[in-house]
Amino acid sequence: MNPIEPPARLAFVGLGVMGHAMAANLLKAGFPLAVHSRTRKDLPGADWANSAAAAARGAACIGLCVPDTPDVERVLFGAGGIAEGAAPGSVVIDFSTISAAATQGFAQRLAAQGVTLLDSPVSGGPQGAIDGTLTCMVGGDEAGFAATRAVFAAVGQTITRLGGPGAGQVCKAANQLMIAGTMHAVFEALVMGRKAGLDPRVMRQALLGGSAQSAVLANHALRWMDERFTPGFRAELMLKDLRLAAETLAGQGVYSPVAAATRATMEEVCAGDDAKRDVVVLGEAIARRSEG
Repeated sequence: MNPIEPPARLAFVGLGVMGHAMAANLLKAGFPLAVHSRTRKDLPGADWANSAAAAARGAACIGLCVPDTPDVERVLFGAGGIAEGAAPGSVVIDFSTISAAATQGFAQRLAAQGVTLLDSPVSGGPQGAIDGTLTCMVGGDEAGFAATRAVFAAVGQTITRLGGPGAGQVCKAANQLMIAGTMHAVFEALVMGRKAGLDPRVMRQALLGGSAQSAVLANHALRWMDERFTPGFRAELMLKDLRLAAETLAGQGVYSPVAAATRATMEEVCAGDDAKRDVVVLGEAIARRSEG
């Protein structure tokens, strides 16, 4: 498979917060780009396509970033989907976070028409997407991965192929489990300190100097203390990711009490109005349940 480099034409489907920024970085890297999204969002320099199929026609590589597994299936195989327009020999990169098992099935269906699917869920949040410094956890064909190095370099900084189809999704499930579990522990600890009369901000500074230091303590804890609940990354999306992690854990027969406890608390958070707030609202839920 030949390298996909500028001026090869690309396509991108899904222009949410993450997808819009990634598509913009592909343009900056010199790739001609066609884009499509359920809600039209213009991107200067890109050509708007009226369907995912239209965007995919003539594209050497098609990226997509949508919220959940059913959305990916619709964008790939629904009416006007990528599968209708993608040519044999092209590569689809799915930057969404979805089911690993479903990803394996999608890869097989696309392979039947000569199209390679790489699953590449990302970490790094909206700012990482803007800066082009995302962590890309990639699963899929090694030749397809090698051919798309320039595409990945435009959007990410740490780019790792972990194995065959679905491997990227398994790694992302691990990523989300680690983040959510750490958040749970950090917020419990800070609420404990506050109830004991300590200043959580001073606690945070002290803990950042020791072995408890983490990105969650450095970033998520500060957003919680500053009450910055405008997403960001919505609580309901973290719950979706924890459900995916639970699916993978169960499939591998892993004893997972931390995952179960974290998911249970996030289920409570998302049962009300907090579902669409930033995931750090988890700290508010723990604080509320600690009153009295």
